[in-house]
Amino acid sequence: MLTFNDDSWDWLRPEWFSYSTLHSFEWVYPLVLYALPVVPLLFLLKNTMRRNTRNKLDMALFEGKARWQWSSALRLLPTLVFILFTMLVLVALARPQRINEQVELSAEGIDIVLVLDVSGSMELRDFKPSRLEAAKDVATNFINGRVQDRIGLVVFAGDAYSLAPLTTDYDLLRESINSIGFKMIPNDGTAIGSALAVAVNRLRDSNAKSKVIILISDGENTAGSLDPEMAARLAYGFNIKLYTIGIGKDGQVPYDVDDSGKTLYVEAKLDETSLRQIADIGQGQFFRASSKDALQKVFQNINRLEKTEIIERRFRDTRDYYQVYLTWALLLLLIWMLLKNTFITSVLED
Repeated sequence: MLTFNDDSWDWLRPEWFSYSTLHSFEWVYPLVLYALPVVPLLFLLKNTMRRNTRNKLDMALFEGKARWQWSSALRLLPTLVFILFTMLVLVALARPQRINEQVELSAEGIDIVLVLDVSGSMELRDFKPSRLEAAKDVATNFINGRVQDRIGLVVFAGDAYSLAPLTTDYDLLRESINSIGFKMIPNDGTAIGSALAVAVNRLRDSNAKSKVIILISDGENTAGSLDPEMAARLAYGFNIKLYTIGIGKDGQVPYDVDDSGKTLYVEAKLDETSLRQIADIGQGQFFRASSKDALQKVFQNINRLEKTEIIERRFRDTRDYYQVYLTWALLLLLIWMLLKNTFITSVLED
């Protein structure tokens, strides 16, 4: 892309008149460009009127056929130069520019820990293909929608483990979620209190303006040495907000298919009371999700409640290029003035 340097002869380069260069400009006064085709028409009209109104002298000449000489076209050169001068002045008045705009996004992010139940009950198939797989898909979508937030992962069954630290490396988080599977924690059960304690431990030293735990579970606390309500009080003490999501339907729920293709069912019931109490203590909210779509809407609600404020800064570097065309116009004006004072205008005048 051509650039103009005031201390060089770059303005002499013919590329300034190429279509690609002219098309690359942003014009401050683009309406001025519509006058360009009018300029030669005005000069043509002026010459026509001048020819029709000029006084003519009757003269007797010998009969003969006049031959055209190329030199007679030179009388049109000053007019052509002046037309080009006028058009270049219009181009300069339209003020061609190039604008280099940079957008800088900054955000004071939120620290979030996703706590995901991977116990045996998450294999139930009231969600397709299973509760756990549905939760993983929705959690991945949730991560994709965050900007500048540090997110960590905790998984639990009979024990609780930190799967990923607080990080903005969303590719790492997606890979960690994809790696989650059944039997990854040998000790089965539902240690909600222990899982919350691990998440609180991740967040307690955080300096983020907002700290959030999102717990996804389908059962009641049946394992671990820490009561879930005590863990919720720990979260409250460290100014951590708790959102709990109860996943699954109550009643007969499919969990497997036997060799004959018959669907097997099991009786399931969610301990909604405990999850609601945990959320109340943690100054958050409890959500119930009985389908994958409902779970998706729950995460959308949390997205709105815990929205990171994005600060946008725009830097505009504007550079004018009208001086290139104005310099060419002045050069043509000098040429026109020289031509007007030579034989081209006087001797060849009709």
